Amino acid sequence: MMNIKTINNIKISGLKDAPTLMLAHGFGCDQNMWRFMLPELEKQYQVVLFDYVGSGNSVLTGYSNEKYSSLEGYARDIIDIIEELQLTDVTIIGHSVSSIIASIASLEIPEKISKIIMVCPSPCFLNVPPQYEGGFERSDLEELIELMDKNYIGWANYLAPLVMGSSQSAELIAELSGSFCSTDPLIAKNFAKATFFSDYRHILKDIKCPSLILQSASDSLASTKVGQYMAENIKNSQLEIVKAEGHCLHMTNYQDITPIILKFIE
Repeated sequence: MMNIKTINNIKISGLKDAPTLMLAHGFGCDQNMWRFMLPELEKQYQVVLFDYVGSGNSVLTGYSNEKYSSLEGYARDIIDIIEELQLTDVTIIGHSVSSIIASIASLEIPEKISKIIMVCPSPCFLNVPPQYEGGFERSDLEELIELMDKNYIGWANYLAPLVMGSSQSAELIAELSGSFCSTDPLIAKNFAKATFFSDYRHILKDIKCPSLILQSASDSLASTKVGQYMAENIKNSQLEIVKAEGHCLHMTNYQDITPIILKFIE
C-alpha cells in the first residue's frame, strides 16, 4: 500500500518545530503555484505542500471518479494528510475552491484546523437570483464543460487569461494554461463540475475558526460581492480587497498579500 506522502506528493519545508501552514492549490493547479510566497512563509512556519489526487505530481492510482465528484472527496485529502502527519493547530491557505474544501475539512476536524486564509474564494459560482450573484449562469458553465470535451487545449487557452487576469504577464498565463493541459481531461472535467456546479453557501454559518478572505478588486471568477457575501456569513472573518486583477493573487500579487497573511496568523 502506497503511503499518503507519495500519493499526494507531500513536501514539508520551513521551521520544524514552528506552527504549521498547509497550502492548498486550486482547480487545474498544483503546489508549484505557491512558490512565490514560500520563502517568506518558511522563515517563520513549517510549510506543508501537497497535490490533490488527480492534480500535479500526485499518484493517479489513488483517484476515483466517485470520490472526487464532490468537494468532500478533496476535503478528505486534507484530513488524511493532517492525520498522517499528526498535525495540530494548522492554518490552511486555500486558493479559490480550496477555501471551501478547507472549510469542509475544518467542520470535520475543528480541533486540528485553527485558521483558514481564503485567496479569491467563492462558495458558489452560479447566480441564484434574487439573493445571490455568483457570477455565472448555469448555461455559461455548461458551455465551458462542453468545450472541455470538444477542444481541451482550446478550453485551457480560453480559461487561463480569464483566471489569471488578461493584464498579467504572458508567462504566468502560459503557465496556468500549461497546468490545465497537463491534467488528465477526464479528471479535470470531474473537478470542474465539482467546483463550478456546487453550492456550499449553507456551510458558511458553521465555520468557527477565524477566517481571512482575500479578494481581488477585479476578478472574472469571483467578484468583490462574493467576498462581501462570505464575510457577512462567516462569523469570525475579515475581508481584505486587494487592488489587483485576476483570480490568482498568490502568484500575481504575492508581495501584497503575504504581509496581510502573516499579520493575520500572528
